[in-house]
Amino acid sequence: MPVLIALAVSVGVLAVVATWLFGLDPLTAANLQVWQAFIAWGCHFHSGGKSTGTRTTIVCMSFGAIVGMVAVMLAGQLGGLGSLAAPIAVGLGAAAIVLSSKVPLLATIPASVYGFASIAGLILLGTGMTPAKALLPTILSIIIGAAFGYVSEVLAGALTKKHATTTHSDTSQTV
Repeated sequence: MPVLIALAVSVGVLAVVATWLFGLDPLTAANLQVWQAFIAWGCHFHSGGKSTGTRTTIVCMSFGAIVGMVAVMLAGQLGGLGSLAAPIAVGLGAAAIVLSSKVPLLATIPASVYGFASIAGLILLGTGMTPAKALLPTILSIIIGAAFGYVSEVLAGALTKKHATTTHSDTSQTV
């Protein structure tokens, strides 16, 4: 099967599974978010795929989520600055992400930004989610999404593998 078709089948089927899974009561009760998982899934591929892409996604997106949580908390503390509180907190968080990229494990700035945006989005949805309460569901959603990225890549690879079968005693044919 051609690589693009294999990846389309793999991602398409697993997207159905992921969307169904995130609709189950245990995951919804834990505030896990399918949209955060899909961001992490895409980040897996954006970060080069394979185990390195999975590791980068989980580490950098989780770091970004922590920075985002702190930024939202800081914005609350800077309330006296009025409409400048959130922009200043976000700017400081963005600067922290960029400066932290000096650490090799945190070098993928876009992945950290995806994590920052993921937790900020969950907090800002208006569901009464506090920054501290949003952290665990965000990180768990990131881990699940990164795992789906890895599995979709492995499955696509399996669908593209050619298997040799013997048609005669000395002749093999690729199927």
